[in-house]
Amino acid sequence: MKANSDNSSHGRKDNSGFRSGQKGDTQALNRKGPLASVRVIELAALGPAQFAAGLLGDLGAEVVRIDRIESAGLGVAMPPVYDFYNRSKQSLAVDLKSAEGKALVLDMIGNADILIEGFRPGVAERIGLGPDACTARNPGLIYARMTGWGQEGPLAHTAGHDINYLALTGALHCIGNAGEPPVPPLNLVADLGGGAMYLVTGVLAALHARNQFGEGEVIDVAMVDGVSNLMSQFYSFRQQGMWSLEKKNNVVDGGAPFYGTYQTLDGKYLAVGAIEKKFYDQLIEGMGLDALALPNQNDRDSWPGMRDQFASIFKTKSREEWLEIFSGKEACVSPVLDMDEAMTDPHMQQREVFTQLNGVVHPSPAPRFQNNPANLDREPPAPGAQSTQLLEQWGVDEKEVTGLIKKGVVYQANPE
Repeated sequence: MKANSDNSSHGRKDNSGFRSGQKGDTQALNRKGPLASVRVIELAALGPAQFAAGLLGDLGAEVVRIDRIESAGLGVAMPPVYDFYNRSKQSLAVDLKSAEGKALVLDMIGNADILIEGFRPGVAERIGLGPDACTARNPGLIYARMTGWGQEGPLAHTAGHDINYLALTGALHCIGNAGEPPVPPLNLVADLGGGAMYLVTGVLAALHARNQFGEGEVIDVAMVDGVSNLMSQFYSFRQQGMWSLEKKNNVVDGGAPFYGTYQTLDGKYLAVGAIEKKFYDQLIEGMGLDALALPNQNDRDSWPGMRDQFASIFKTKSREEWLEIFSGKEACVSPVLDMDEAMTDPHMQQREVFTQLNGVVHPSPAPRFQNNPANLDREPPAPGAQSTQLLEQWGVDEKEVTGLIKKGVVYQANPE
């Protein structure tokens, strides 16, 4: 494992094997990362917009989450410390229905670089915080809007979740076993891949453009757009006649015997990804098979029989026995770890993929930067946890802050 170093990309190492985040009441003055000078306002929402704002915070941006005052102090579905999408942020709880609360947030937007909202189309406009109102206050603002369906179109105002957006893009239809219903791939693909990652890409591109040309931007991020973009290669394959609409009948959907998962003797699983011939040859060697006695690797008609043969062979040994056999071989064979195993895997620990912050284990910030490393130092806040501190940092007079709290325009959570 790496030596202890204050310059490491994820903080200090403790004796648990996890990277140790910096305890953080002093983080505001010690923020690190490539986005350390960037100010982000997040209008509280769930899912991909929330996750994207947290990613920007992980990279050093000062992220202020504007929580609704009616949701503050009333309890939440989980303890805030485990609400990982809200890490690397501070929370200001405001009554956006009041004129004073709306004016307060607009004043803050006037000093922000990025605003992120994840409402249905038209909601931000109805509360007076749409793009026109915000960019009138701050022409250089990057205003990022996150939805599933997009800002316009027949479904724009329709409710939906990750699975619904995947369904419309053709992605969900591709995933699962032949003859069985499609299988949702958690909410990684639409919410986080097609949504949050494209939002982050968009705001960083807009920041670059603003630095070049001095102009702000309004970004329409739709999960159906992002997922369709992620599906580019498969739409290309389909138009070339290289992709079957039948599930588990293609190279990377589990149809190929050399690309899929296999159960071992002890009920665990291995992942096999030996697509290239040089990897496939080592896979066959490790399994004790004679390549000359097998059908051609890319003979699709032979795949079902080969897959059954491979499955029978992998069931003859435990997962660890197979890993020992394939150790040192380039056969692209890996254990399928559960989440508990992943956190203690030697590679994951040596690379410090996880960080322990105040006794809670988080995935470490990604990607990594050599010259300006990010550091996980701010645990998820309760709604309104930093209201007073934030307003004073953003230039609001202390007496005015006290008055706003007394009027119920701003909520300050009780310190723990």
